[in-house]
Amino acid sequence: MPKFASKEIKTTIDAVRKGALLAREMRKKANISPLLKADNSPVTAADFAVQALIASILEKQFPNDPLVAEENSAFLRTEEGNATLNTVKKFVRRKAKKAVRRKILEWIDRGTAQPAKRFWTLDPIDGTKGYIRGDHYAVALALIEDGEVSVAALGCPILKDAKGTDKKGLGSIILAVKGKGCWYGPLIKKKDWKPLKVSSRSDTEEAVLLRSIEENQVMGPYADKLVQTLGTLQPAIWMDSLAKYAVIASGAGDILCRIPVSGKPGDGEHIWDQASGALVIEEAGGKVTDLDGNSLDFTAGKRLVRNRGILATNGHFHKKVLEAVREIHAQIKK
Repeated sequence: MPKFASKEIKTTIDAVRKGALLAREMRKKANISPLLKADNSPVTAADFAVQALIASILEKQFPNDPLVAEENSAFLRTEEGNATLNTVKKFVRRKAKKAVRRKILEWIDRGTAQPAKRFWTLDPIDGTKGYIRGDHYAVALALIEDGEVSVAALGCPILKDAKGTDKKGLGSIILAVKGKGCWYGPLIKKKDWKPLKVSSRSDTEEAVLLRSIEENQVMGPYADKLVQTLGTLQPAIWMDSLAKYAVIASGAGDILCRIPVSGKPGDGEHIWDQASGALVIEEAGGKVTDLDGNSLDFTAGKRLVRNRGILATNGHFHKKVLEAVREIHAQIKK
C-alpha cells in the first residue's frame, strides 16, 4: 500500500479485496446459475453478495457518501428470488456481522443512490458472463469527487501480475490514485505493491489490441476493420471485463476500443463500467477518451450520455486510432 494512503485509499483496497475474494469463493462453492435482468444481461447471486458486502464496508467507513452501483434488490424481494437471497445471505454473513436478510437488502439498495458532488460507484462483478464461464471478471470500485475519479481499484481474481491468466493463482488487485500513480499486488496478500506503466510501443504494426469475447455488444461491424486499418500484426488478447484495462496499464496490451453499435452517445456505458478502468490506465501513463477525443464526463448522471464510445490506449496510439475509427465509420455510413 502506498505510504500516503488515506482512509479512502485503505477502504477502497479493503472493499475490493474482500469483494473479489467473496466472488471467487462463490464461484467455487455456490450455485451461480444466471438470472436475466430486464435488459437481458445476466446477474448471479454473487453480483448481489459482492454489492452487499462492499456497501456494508462503505456504510461503516463513509456513512454519508452515496453509492451508485449496478444492482438493486427488487428481484430478491420477490418469492421467485427467495432462494437467491438465501444464497446471498449464506455467504455475506460470513464476512459481515449484521448480515440479516433485511440488512442485506438495505446494503444492496444503497447502490441505487444518485451521483452527487462526492460519491462511490461500483460494479460488483464486471464481466458476469466471463464469471459464469470461469473466465476473467473484475470487481470495480471508484470514488468520484467533483466529477473526477480520485481513487479506484480493480479486483481481478484470475489475472496474474495484472497481465496474464492463472485461474488457480493469487489474482491481482490494481490501485490507482489521481495524480499519484497506479500499482498492483496479489489479491490474497497485503503487501508487495509494484508500479504499473503502459507500454512504449508506438508503431501500429506492434500494437496489441484488447478484444472482448462479448464483442458484438460494443463493436458490431467495426472490430476486424479496425485491425485492418491500423495494420496491426500482433495477435489480439481476447478477454472479458475491466481486467482488460489492467492489461493495458501493465504494458501487455495497448488499445481497447468500445464503439456503440447504435452510434448513440452513452449507449450502454454506465459510469461503473468505466470509472475505475479509466483512472487505472491514466495513472499508468495511458490515455482514455470517447471516440471524439473528449474526456469522459462523470457529471452527467449514471450514464456517460455526453460521450460516444470509449477509447483507451497507451497514449502513443490514441490519435491514430481516433482517425481510424472516423475513417471506418465514414465507410460504413456510405
